[in-house]
Amino acid sequence: MHLAYPAVLSALLFCTGLYGVLARRNAILVLMSVELMLNAVNLNLVAFDVWLSKAAQEKLHSGQALTLFTIAIAAAEIGIGLAIVLAVYRNRGTSAIDKLRDSAEGHESDGPDGSALTAEETGKAEATA
Repeated sequence: MHLAYPAVLSALLFCTGLYGVLARRNAILVLMSVELMLNAVNLNLVAFDVWLSKAAQEKLHSGQALTLFTIAIAAAEIGIGLAIVLAVYRNRGTSAIDKLRDSAEGHESDGPDGSALTAEETGKAEATA
């Protein structure tokens, strides 16, 4: 098999994951897209390892060993990531990234008395800050 087939498949998987990271609003879908990107890297590591071991006649499969390390890191990352997402969902009631980002930066739309600010008042408040 040519090296181009797994390389093209890996590039497609990576681009799909990158699109998912950039376009998704749900934190769980972003984590799934990161996993897709890591799997694309793993596919490239194994493909190049097989290709280079055939060319150099070596028995050390460093690409496959690095792939196992990457899989272990990805498993730990998804475990910690899901724990953080669940904790945030329990505290805030949403896992939408835009809403979490707005509340973390302090862009609350409520005034000091609890009423909603108009666009003009928001502009004045931001200008004075």
